[in-house]
Amino acid sequence: MRYSRVEKIAEAELPTRWGSFRILGFEGHLSPDATPGPMGKLVEEAVVLIYGTIGDQAPIVRVHSQCLTGDVFHSLRCDCRQQLELAMDTITAHGSGILLYEAQEGRGIGLMAKLKAYELQDQGLDTIQANVQLGYAADHRDFSLPAEILKQLGVNSIRLITNNPEKVEAMESRGVHVAERISAEVAAELTSQKYLEVKRDKMGHLIGSLR
Repeated sequence: MRYSRVEKIAEAELPTRWGSFRILGFEGHLSPDATPGPMGKLVEEAVVLIYGTIGDQAPIVRVHSQCLTGDVFHSLRCDCRQQLELAMDTITAHGSGILLYEAQEGRGIGLMAKLKAYELQDQGLDTIQANVQLGYAADHRDFSLPAEILKQLGVNSIRLITNNPEKVEAMESRGVHVAERISAEVAAELTSQKYLEVKRDKMGHLIGSLR
């Protein structure tokens, strides 16, 4: 994605059960010649949580895509909620870090399309097959906005919490050096086993604990 501008909209204190963060809201306005993604948005939104003081060393960073079913309802179809909590634990245990929360529900296809994909998965398709049958790519997410926000915050090198090599490549290609990849691997549930196997076997995610 290309943006004509990325701007901070608001900043406030956010007390959580992990500790007190600063919460910042950002908007990325797409360039006039940019092609909107599957959700057709011309303005992309992201929330940034900052814990502690971000110094000169590469901070710990998690770029997390919104997952209503997992993050809010604690769905066990995926590992999203567990990864979010792992990131919060890791950042606060370290004493500082950044969590970028992107509005890219369902790997960028939107909530209603994601629920349609769930319906197809209940009929036996895996996550990729369901997306393709609905006319989408396996993963429609774009990580340009998090990279632009990090650079706006003066962060050009990070320690990234992820299992996804494509996310590492996306940060690097957009001018944010990934000094270290920190595993985001969490324990699999019986209900998320197939989901994780597809991420490992078809999407190249670095998950070593699955049988």
